[in-house]
Amino acid sequence: MCGIVAAAASSNIVSVLIEGLKKLEYRGYDSAGLAVIGSQQIERVRSVGRVAELEKGAAGTQSSTGIAHTRWATHGAPCERNAHPHVSGHIAVVHNGIIENHEALRTELSAQGYIFTSDTDTESIAHLIESVQKTEPDLFKAVQQATRRLIGAYAIAVIDQRHPGKVIVAREGSPLLLGVGEAGHYAASDASALLQVTRNMVYLENGDIAELGANTLRIADAAGQAVERPVHVSELSAAAVELGEYQHYMQKEIFEQPQALGNTLEMIGGSKSSQPGIFGADAASILADVDSILILACGTSSHAGLTARYWLEAIAGVPCNVEIASEYRYRVSVPNPRQLIVVISQSGETADTLAALQHAKAKGQAKTLAICNVPESAIVRESALRFITRAGPEIGVASTKAFTTQLAALFLLTLVVAKVKGRLSEADEASYQEQLRHLPVAVNKVLALEPAIKAWAQRFANKSDALFLGRGRHYPIALEGALKLKEISYIHAEAYPAGELKHGPLALVDANMPVITVAPNDELLEKLKSNLQEVRARGGELYVFADGDSEIEGSEGVNIIKLPEHYGQLSPILHVIPLQLLSYHAALVKGTDVDKPRNLAKSVTVE
Repeated sequence: MCGIVAAAASSNIVSVLIEGLKKLEYRGYDSAGLAVIGSQQIERVRSVGRVAELEKGAAGTQSSTGIAHTRWATHGAPCERNAHPHVSGHIAVVHNGIIENHEALRTELSAQGYIFTSDTDTESIAHLIESVQKTEPDLFKAVQQATRRLIGAYAIAVIDQRHPGKVIVAREGSPLLLGVGEAGHYAASDASALLQVTRNMVYLENGDIAELGANTLRIADAAGQAVERPVHVSELSAAAVELGEYQHYMQKEIFEQPQALGNTLEMIGGSKSSQPGIFGADAASILADVDSILILACGTSSHAGLTARYWLEAIAGVPCNVEIASEYRYRVSVPNPRQLIVVISQSGETADTLAALQHAKAKGQAKTLAICNVPESAIVRESALRFITRAGPEIGVASTKAFTTQLAALFLLTLVVAKVKGRLSEADEASYQEQLRHLPVAVNKVLALEPAIKAWAQRFANKSDALFLGRGRHYPIALEGALKLKEISYIHAEAYPAGELKHGPLALVDANMPVITVAPNDELLEKLKSNLQEVRARGGELYVFADGDSEIEGSEGVNIIKLPEHYGQLSPILHVIPLQLLSYHAALVKGTDVDKPRNLAKSVTVE
């Protein structure tokens, strides 16, 4: 969840480090720091708070070799002494991940005379490398030997005053990539940090160690053998990660959804046929043998999976379960080799989801599919099949366009599975394909409702609690709406299937509890109307998102915003967008940090 930037170049790299950290701010952090090789010693600057504070402290610092870091506290409080880089003797280290055996290492190294000045697990890495150097002065080999003793997940970058012009990096579990530039070599947790200097990226494998110099690059694998990793030209552009005309990244990404959906669905073009090949060359044969589906995901991605369950069972007729990835891997489950394992992750590096995928494969479940926004990510590389959503970089911590493109991908999967299983008529297939192609237009119409939604946000942003209701395939959309409100406005919110009101939540309803309801004109609308009457009878104030052809009308205590059109099975994609806007504008009224909410990080790369 932290961020790393490192550079070895032929000119001053301090501005590169700082700018790279700024591009990683979306990941969430509470402190920042950098270390460079100076003329006499390691020069280190650290600060609590934003990268802007670090930039002030580093003013005037110059070097051609250095490392930088944004930290999200896991071991030890967010304070300067716990901020990275950590120093031991002549070396400095930055680290993402968690070292599980750090306490044992701390005890061992303390007995050798090393003094720990922080509460972090990372400091043990610095002292361990410095200890190894007493018998192995070569920095590359010392890092190799030291990392073999680390248990856990890590991405590290190391510099040594006695080895100017070199940066050593290593990864196991946590993401790390290299940048190949004209005047140097670079490393970072995310490609966005390096677009300022290069679009040529090298993605390291687990166990890889690399040495970066201004004109040299060498990589060794986990066995210590020299290897070459391919250079990929990143599809990201520097403009794609700029804020532009928008006030916040979340606002930008909400309004980018028509384009993101259009890009994601581009491969269906004018086709009226659902082709398995969009999920991989072996998709047809793999999906033909599937007898059930298990979706593994966390957070917003799990809500996409819950929505897809309704589609997969109703349209494709295939049994589907959805599990939180962090729970699945720690319970005893019954493996089914014919079950398709679908993992969903925006970053493709979500630690719990990756571990759940590996757990399923270890149990003999080889039919795997990744739905992800990052083509070179670990989850994509470890899956037999894959679908890359083309949402573009998502910077705001609260996911928006990643979610709707995941839903689009899952609906495509539904159609493909239904067709492979012989459950999709030509007429239905053509109709669904046409609805998918029309999605960007339909989403634009929903975005035009922003002024009315903004007015609602003004009315209940001062509330301390909110209740979200939905039924059927819109219940997961209510869950997502509640999550968005919690994430960025800090208003406590819960979501329930509307039919569950009388089983407990109705006790919470009074005039101070706004009830936000997703009410499309579908087969459950009449049932939902009865649930709404239960809320009104208890004095609750309703905020209802209905469809244009619904017969629900506004009245005292019943506020209605009607979406322009009913969209059938794909309605969840349209109905989540007003909930995103509602949360965004409520957060604006409250004055919270929309893009970087407290205590949260964008990419959850540790358990």
